[in-house]
Amino acid sequence: MAGLWRGLGRAELGRALLGRTELGRAALSRADFGRAVLGRTEPGQAVSRPGRVPAARAGPWGWALALALGVGVRGDAAGDEAQAGPDEQPPPPRGFGAAVRRSRDLLRRVKDEAGIPGIIVGVSVDGKEVWSEGLGYADVENRVLCKPETIMRIASISKCLTMMAVAKLWEEGKLDLDAPVQKYVPEFPEKLYEGEKVTITTRLLVSHLSGIRHYEKDIAKVKEEKEKANRALKPTKPHQDKEQKEGKGVEKADSAKPRREHDGETKSRNSKPGRRDKEFEQEEYYLKEKFESVIDSLKIFKNDPLFFKPGSQFLYSTYGFTLLSAVVERASGQKFTDYMLKMFRDLDMLSTVLDDNEAMIYNRARCYVYNKKGRLVNAPYVDNSYKWAGGGFLSSVGDLLKFGNALLYSYQAGQFKSSTGKLLPGYLKPGTVAMMWTPVPKTEVSWDRDGKYAMAWAVVEKKQECGCCRQQRHYTSHTGGAVGASSVLLILPEELRPGAGAAPAPPRGVIVTIVCNMQSVSLSSTALKIAREFDKERQAQYTD
Repeated sequence: MAGLWRGLGRAELGRALLGRTELGRAALSRADFGRAVLGRTEPGQAVSRPGRVPAARAGPWGWALALALGVGVRGDAAGDEAQAGPDEQPPPPRGFGAAVRRSRDLLRRVKDEAGIPGIIVGVSVDGKEVWSEGLGYADVENRVLCKPETIMRIASISKCLTMMAVAKLWEEGKLDLDAPVQKYVPEFPEKLYEGEKVTITTRLLVSHLSGIRHYEKDIAKVKEEKEKANRALKPTKPHQDKEQKEGKGVEKADSAKPRREHDGETKSRNSKPGRRDKEFEQEEYYLKEKFESVIDSLKIFKNDPLFFKPGSQFLYSTYGFTLLSAVVERASGQKFTDYMLKMFRDLDMLSTVLDDNEAMIYNRARCYVYNKKGRLVNAPYVDNSYKWAGGGFLSSVGDLLKFGNALLYSYQAGQFKSSTGKLLPGYLKPGTVAMMWTPVPKTEVSWDRDGKYAMAWAVVEKKQECGCCRQQRHYTSHTGGAVGASSVLLILPEELRPGAGAAPAPPRGVIVTIVCNMQSVSLSSTALKIAREFDKERQAQYTD
């Protein structure tokens, strides 16, 4: 039998071993496979040339040869049969195997139900990335698989990045959160509401309380959607998924908001996955004009009337963050995009860039939607330069985990006593992050009915109403929805006990991020379930 395999190249041997050639189908038996592949060599013994299997001998090195051949076979098989690629499963990280298996199964269900071409997940535990994996395709036409390095639109998670810049400028004394925005951006006209002069501040902008419109220009339609959303929030049948009902929630206030720009999880069961919902029927989602500056992009909405008196109601508004980017630009003395890219470098987020159609961006995924016939098609061309701050960045799951860990470290740095007494300062001060993550009155969150909106983050506070009943953990999140993309970033901090004394250095907790190249996919509850799986195993490791 040994002579039968001599002279075969590595790829030929791989195909033969998989039964892909007449030779393999005719001659390969289980015993032959074992003798051919698991040839063993002693340490220091020369390895045969490619295509020639060493004679079977006892020793510890045979398994290495088997593994090497297995890798070669997998690579060749992927070439022969592309669909084999997405089914590959990397080994789970040590200590979190059960969480990875359950989470992968959950993610596959979401992917299949929503018809998502490609989806990527990243999980960090106590500051260390413990799992990142891509399922499906980053580019369907060219059969390019998703991988952890794949870069996708992160949509409204961009608001969280912008808030980091706002907070940094506030700490440095360069930005007054309570000053009228005209102090920094005189190009934005002073506003009246019902004949009364009103003031819009940065603090109101970051919590969507400014009264500036979203994509919907008709205030009557916005009010109608808000009423529908309020009715939808009333108790209904328990088997219905809360997020699907809330897709109408905060957008409540703005029917124009892509259900995905906040929503998260699998689409309404009454419609086909990936189809445009009402949120994506707004024309301004599909602007193709390239704006040279954030000041220039203000012309889209700066002369439109306010929908309500600033501070009186919540209305999710991406245009509010476009105005915010102009405030950041003037307060920092740099172009908004330059300031943000410098911040990304400081945070080691080297894969986070502008969603620029002209730039060569390696590992960038394509975006997809379903047409009216239910066929998968490329998403329409859009230029997101009018909303860099609110939905215009690209990133990878690895970078989003770094961002989440930087925030979590900053939040917890003042609560830990290091055994060495030498903790580096966070990018932000603990009090600053605590302020960012404090729920703001009169706000609401469409993707999580347990939460309230804070400063560019949705926050759920710790709560338990009855003994031996549901315990609500403290966590913070944001979802995103763009043309051809959906995303979520969720941070579940460890519950620190006062007076615990010295403890391992921060960050302490679980961070989950998911991105996909399909619009109108709700991912929020999926991220929370995954975070709980890893937190459960994390706690088990500390108690063992």
